[in-house]
Amino acid sequence: MQTQSSVWRAWVDTLKTIAADKGVLLLIAIAPVIYGFFYPWPYAEQAVTRVPVAVVDLDHSNLSRQITRFAQASPRIEVRMVIGDEHQARQALWRGEIEGYALLPRDLKRDVLRGSPAVVTVEANGSYALLNKAVLSGFAEAVGTVSAGVEIRKLQASGQSAQQAQASRNPISTQMVALFNPTEGYGSYVVPAVALLIIQQTLLMGVAMLVGLWAETGQHRADAATWLGRILGFSSVGYLSGLLYFGWIFWAQDFPRGANTGGALVLLAFYIPAICTLGALLGVWFGNRERALQVLLFTALPMAFVSGFSWPAEALPELLQALRWLFPSTAGIQASLRLNQMGAPLVDVAGCLLILAALAASAGWLLLRVARPSKT
Repeated sequence: MQTQSSVWRAWVDTLKTIAADKGVLLLIAIAPVIYGFFYPWPYAEQAVTRVPVAVVDLDHSNLSRQITRFAQASPRIEVRMVIGDEHQARQALWRGEIEGYALLPRDLKRDVLRGSPAVVTVEANGSYALLNKAVLSGFAEAVGTVSAGVEIRKLQASGQSAQQAQASRNPISTQMVALFNPTEGYGSYVVPAVALLIIQQTLLMGVAMLVGLWAETGQHRADAATWLGRILGFSSVGYLSGLLYFGWIFWAQDFPRGANTGGALVLLAFYIPAICTLGALLGVWFGNRERALQVLLFTALPMAFVSGFSWPAEALPELLQALRWLFPSTAGIQASLRLNQMGAPLVDVAGCLLILAALAASAGWLLLRVARPSKT
């Protein structure tokens, strides 16, 4: 009973301290809400459309004009100029007026009628991956559609019916369906993963700041029951942030969600305590309120890169492939994407949950050793 009373008292005291400390309250409770609505804002459009491009028509035939019309009809690109000088198009690309152009060569129609290979060159700004993809895809679809029409007409001229020509041109039909990102948007790809990182970083900094303050005044030295109550207090606020993202922000922003809601809630029960325990350990180690914020503020980007959602983990150096599992965000992001977006069963992320449990247990054991009450 005394142990339960100590845990309860420490839990209540921690919540009161968080509410009274404006800096910690801002990081732990308010910052996740602000990030949750403003971080996805730039990705509201999801897919890149109407990218400005040019068409350099050196053939001036009905075939080249047909390709230009199909390019103008593409939702991916917006043909700003149709010119006959490649140098002019390249200058416009360098000035940033367009993001790419297609070069329709001389004798394009003559080569097509002769059955000779005809090449349409597309140049795009490779500095921006999404814009580059939109330009290449837009022109590829336009040229491919015209090419298919030319091929079908040739088959019909050889005696085939329209249906036979269509079947000969496309004997195996392919339909692309995006299962876990229906809109194929950048926001749906990046925000669900970064959300776990936002929860981690705000919680880490807030917990480390408060525990760092306790370390300055000697309040960090406490028994196991007190620390359990403190971790539960921090975790209570952190769990609410997780529920906010999984239950409201993903829905409000219309991101893929809810594929395995129960599994996602179980994940939070492992993820949040691992973060809070690690944050408390770091706060004791830093021994200073401000130092926690100064150090942890710059760790978000490296953690994002090594988590495995934006860059293949197999492409990382072997040392980083091992060290990345020391961050709760690595296992948390991997498990969240499988549960919340892909609908994987809980057993498929058991390894990630075990890693989070091991991180919480290891950090907790170290915390009790370095913050045990001093002997008087």
